[in-house]
Amino acid sequence: MQINIIKNCKKWVGLSVIFTVVSLGILLFKGLNYGIDFTGGNLIQLKFEKTVTLNQINAALDNISKEIPQAGPNSRKVQIAEEDNSVIIRTPEMNEAVQENLLKRMTAEVGAYRIDKTEKVGSSVGEELKTSALLALAIGGVLIILYITIRFDFKFSVAAILALFHDLIISVGGIALLGYEVNTPFIAAVLTILGYSINDTIVVFDRIRETLRRKNSESFGEVLDRSVNQVMTRSINTSVTTLLAIIAILVFGGDSLKTFIVTLLIGILAGTYSSIFLATPLVYLLEKNKDNYYDHMDKHKDEDSEDEEKILV
Repeated sequence: MQINIIKNCKKWVGLSVIFTVVSLGILLFKGLNYGIDFTGGNLIQLKFEKTVTLNQINAALDNISKEIPQAGPNSRKVQIAEEDNSVIIRTPEMNEAVQENLLKRMTAEVGAYRIDKTEKVGSSVGEELKTSALLALAIGGVLIILYITIRFDFKFSVAAILALFHDLIISVGGIALLGYEVNTPFIAAVLTILGYSINDTIVVFDRIRETLRRKNSESFGEVLDRSVNQVMTRSINTSVTTLLAIIAILVFGGDSLKTFIVTLLIGILAGTYSSIFLATPLVYLLEKNKDNYYDHMDKHKDEDSEDEEKILV
């Protein structure tokens, strides 16, 4: 069974536009839940000896906030894992004396605990990390455009970049909707999606190029349809295998990996869709010379042959 992707290309692209616009709306109105990696501040992870509830922790911190403003309800974030009595408290930046006072008061207000982790990140470091993350994404995008333009065609690179933006915006929008904390592993997940998605798209583009060079009676749209259908099973099988591993880590990996894994989960689902149902339709819509595309491919083939001859000489 062959799916008519090009025949319904405007529907596939329209569906992607809807998801992208919704994701941008979520980012605009809800925003991202930045962790201390970006905002700066202190993270304290405690494991209590007795069972505690979120209400108990918040009540204790409300009392403490009269003396320690960093523990106030508008400046702190609290997470609790009831199964092992672990509590993670995030506050604005505070010095060691204030943090020690906070810990002493927690002992008096809630009970005995063990300190599992304490971290401190300055606000300047957080700003620098934001800049570095955006720079990494920008450089990655430029290199991808150059690579695909040299190997395929500029229209292919435009389609690939648009598909990448689709995947990244949906992934980031999903995390914003879920309210998960954006931290350093989140950036790693975004860069992983960047590589995974472009790899999947290049596999499709490679098959399209091979099919176009064979020259047959098929139209440009029919060649795109046949090429995508030939690699669709491979793309889906690869994605399913990856998703099974990701789901296993999501179930058994713990809260510390949740943002990273959920970002990957959303991104790979979006990337699998875009490499099949978005990137190829965009190539079709961007190519104005559809009827004479084989002549265009001959020109590129001749240029490639000339380059090879120059290298041999």
